[in-house]
Amino acid sequence: MFDANKKVLENGITLISIKKDTALSCVNIGVNVGSLYEDIKEKGISHFVEHMLFKGTKKRDNYTLNLELENLGGEYNAYTDNNSTVLTVTSLSEELNSSIEILSDMLQNSIFPKSEIKKEKDVILAEIRNNRDDIEDFSFTKVSEIAFKNSPLKYDILGSEKDVKKYDEKLLTEFYNKYYIPNNCYISIVSPFSHEYVQEIVDKYFKNWERKKLYKKDILNEENIEIKKVSYKKDIEQSTVIYLYTFYGLSKKEELALKILNHRLGESTNSVLFRELREKRGFAYDVYTDLDLSPNVKTLCIYASISKENLEDTLKVIDKCVDDVKKEKIQFNEDTTKLMKKVLKTAIAFTLEDASDLGNYVLHQSIDGENLFQFYEDIKELSSVEKKDIYNVSKKVFNNPSIHILLND
Repeated sequence: MFDANKKVLENGITLISIKKDTALSCVNIGVNVGSLYEDIKEKGISHFVEHMLFKGTKKRDNYTLNLELENLGGEYNAYTDNNSTVLTVTSLSEELNSSIEILSDMLQNSIFPKSEIKKEKDVILAEIRNNRDDIEDFSFTKVSEIAFKNSPLKYDILGSEKDVKKYDEKLLTEFYNKYYIPNNCYISIVSPFSHEYVQEIVDKYFKNWERKKLYKKDILNEENIEIKKVSYKKDIEQSTVIYLYTFYGLSKKEELALKILNHRLGESTNSVLFRELREKRGFAYDVYTDLDLSPNVKTLCIYASISKENLEDTLKVIDKCVDDVKKEKIQFNEDTTKLMKKVLKTAIAFTLEDASDLGNYVLHQSIDGENLFQFYEDIKELSSVEKKDIYNVSKKVFNNPSIHILLND
């Protein structure tokens, strides 16, 4: 599949090196902290810290840091999700040493200048407002708010405006020092170089990063609340509907059956929901399902963007489609499994061909404690999934949805 070597270094860094015939080097560094690990008084702080990593270190000011990243001649980025904060650099393979050196400086030596914190607050507040203006993002935020009582999934990864405004140098630095430690860090590197050479470079720039005791809160896995709520928003043309379901405790085989079900129900342009809502009735331009199998998340959402006058009929169609699956009126046969196997193989091929995607994939597999070659196991396991497994998992998952409806005010 690919030539991978995984090793835990002396200070606790987990390093995954992938040797690939490529002209590029792709470095992904993930710290295992995201919105799920934040206390109630820390909402949005992981994302804020991510922004501040680009604002200066003990060696480089903001301008120098970003200039040197740009001078690598490739692409650099960062993102925060529920489980992690990730920095990435993709450049020519000859820039691997420089890429690792710069990222190591950001991970170990960020200084959170007060002047930069003030400016970045405005940037993040603009990002929050922008997401609020996007009805799709806004709808997903609202359904998460109503679906949970105590789970951290209730809160937006970006935090609220109130949260962001209170963060200062002290709070950001304390959070950074608590979680940005080598034994909470994962590095994946895709390059044409040997595993030994890649480790030499990583050791060179990270060897003085000292292991610390890692304190992490227990994450609450909370089932969604059965609820239907309507929100109103001014100056929008379309309305939206989202159903949210949670499913903790499924086996690997059950999750594979759910993948097949999700693809047939709403992931493809020939899916049940797409054909019923868009092709047959013309109710929706945008309709899909979103399945998140990440640890401590485990959600499946149904989303549709519709006109207000079609709201009630849309709800009836969604309810009927879900009910028909549970009552085994929608058929799953051998061809369905064959198609899913082909879809999975195609997705794997895309990942393997793209060095950047491959690096990101193995990084998250490692952070999540999963097998780097899990996709290979999934392909083998797919052959054993029968239609009864799909119907059984539908009866476990499709119960008591949290439903959010967004209408024009």
